[in-house]
Amino acid sequence: MDTVHHIDALRAQLQVWRREGARIALTPTMGNLHAGHLRLVEAARRRADRVVASVFVNPLQFGPNEDFDRYPRTLDADADKLAGAGCDLLFAPSVAEMYPHGRDGFTVISVPRYADLLEGAFRPGHFDGVATVVNILLTLVAPDVALFGEKDYQQLLVIRQMARDLHMPVEIVGVPTEREADGLALSSRNQYLLPAERAQAAMLYAALQRVGEALRAGRRDYAALCATEIERLGNAGFRPQYLTVRRPDLSEPDAADREFRILLAAFLGKTRLIDNIGLITETV
Repeated sequence: MDTVHHIDALRAQLQVWRREGARIALTPTMGNLHAGHLRLVEAARRRADRVVASVFVNPLQFGPNEDFDRYPRTLDADADKLAGAGCDLLFAPSVAEMYPHGRDGFTVISVPRYADLLEGAFRPGHFDGVATVVNILLTLVAPDVALFGEKDYQQLLVIRQMARDLHMPVEIVGVPTEREADGLALSSRNQYLLPAERAQAAMLYAALQRVGEALRAGRRDYAALCATEIERLGNAGFRPQYLTVRRPDLSEPDAADREFRILLAAFLGKTRLIDNIGLITETV
């Protein structure tokens, strides 16, 4: 696997592969890779002849009081993991390479349908930053397929909507969430958790599961189900921001629905965690 830091070098390698008629996949990441990221690369390997991974901690998607400065940067270890997973090319640009004229007044991509919903309500501007950087990466690489994890489910919908609206000739694929043995969704931010917090963190997945079991049993009192679990999490020391039942497109469900996405976000100590599950129930 080769590593490039500059757009010219990225384009030069892609040009060679395109002349060969290769199908190209892209897996964008912010680095500090874990098994969930590597599943993206492995899934990309099955769908394409050549796999490009990017590692870029994008300042546009961090709010002023978020963890941009302390977000873990582990490029050498990331490169070793990507090579072992079958990646062909790592693109690891600097902020100056991606935004050479600075960020003030920079063109921003916004997806209004999802920008202010759930995650967007608690992280204003976050999805504009996500859509903008993914747009840049898709423009630079022009992949046939791009893969994203379902743990960031709303992000996946933002990217799919952007690709559709802008007529991008790319298939956007969601890859199921990788979890620890106790159910905690893998995340680069899990390492912020103190040992006692890590032992508690699996309660988030358990809460999602309980809501899912109630839906499978036929309950459709969505707000009451979520309120019960929010109270349980709050009593255990979490600071929940939301726990909600939605349709797969994140619109509000009604009593006749049978396909759902259950999503949550909560602080545990100083660490903000998100998770979600999807399910299809029997006809009500």
